[in-house]
Amino acid sequence: MLPLLYSFRRCPYAMRARLALHYAGVQLKIHEVQLRAKPPELLRLSPKGTVPVLLLPSGEVLEQSADIMLWALAQADPQGWRRPELDAESLPWLALNDGPFKQLLDRYKYPDRHPQQTQPAWRAEAEALMLAPLEQRLARQAYLLGASPSWLDLALLPFIRQFAGVDAVWFEAAPYPALRGWLQAWVASDLFVAIMAKPALAAQSPGTN
Repeated sequence: MLPLLYSFRRCPYAMRARLALHYAGVQLKIHEVQLRAKPPELLRLSPKGTVPVLLLPSGEVLEQSADIMLWALAQADPQGWRRPELDAESLPWLALNDGPFKQLLDRYKYPDRHPQQTQPAWRAEAEALMLAPLEQRLARQAYLLGASPSWLDLALLPFIRQFAGVDAVWFEAAPYPALRGWLQAWVASDLFVAIMAKPALAAQSPGTN
């Protein structure tokens, strides 16, 4: 029996899970979920009804994307992307991304739902909170935790990609050349291309979707 991942191709949380699973070479089945018609079996496993959810052969259910990432990397980490000694540095970035930055990203992406401020105002808050600090970091090193990739790069990548896509013209002209280069390199990587293959076209190989 293979692990079963409930996923949605464009969900950034599901993307990060698929990135880690594919990198680790985990053999699994992927169920692409239609968010407007969630399968009853998903809701039985995880009443919160969000993706990703990973059902392990043991019957254990992982409901959080970061937990799925860390489980995958515990199975195999061929390039040493999980470095526990850097948790004191990486975990606060993860919390910042998944909490305050994700809230600002949603408000920037859907300004009509959040009329308390204009779209540019939401964007400016997100810039100060996340984009500018990431730019400073990537201006002096190739990846978020240093000279080599880490699981934190995978964890933040889908959210920065989503932010950049809200107004691609603005992002291309924004004063974040290092962040743009980091994003472009990851999006063009074989790893990212593999996990973003559409289900109808994707082979059932490790971690693809």
